[in-house]
Amino acid sequence: MKIKRLDHLVITTNSPEKCIEFYSALGFIPKISENRIELFTDDFKINVHVLGKELLPHARNVAPGSADLCFEIHGNLDDIVAEIKGKGIVIELDKSIRKGTFGKMTSIYLRDPDGNLIELSQYLIS
Repeated sequence: MKIKRLDHLVITTNSPEKCIEFYSALGFIPKISENRIELFTDDFKINVHVLGKELLPHARNVAPGSADLCFEIHGNLDDIVAEIKGKGIVIELDKSIRKGTFGKMTSIYLRDPDGNLIELSQYLIS
């Protein structure tokens, strides 16, 4: 067997409204149905479970704020930083050099309303 790519991941929230607002500010497109919250971007989605109302099956130890997520961004990181600050989102750790799947990247870190660590990254051109 060979895994092709990540299709979606699941996070758990205490506040669906704040979660949707935060990820929408990052460019995700929300789709909300009766019992499902999905946040879409280019080629994957985040499913959002509300604490205590998780869809089955789910992780054994469900907890808001337990994820560390890294998203590769389109565009210039300096422009993204300005945009994020303009939306009132706090940057927890400014530009840092990290190692991603395909090599070195410049990353910034923020937290979503549930405390999940969100890394926004851009690969360095070599």
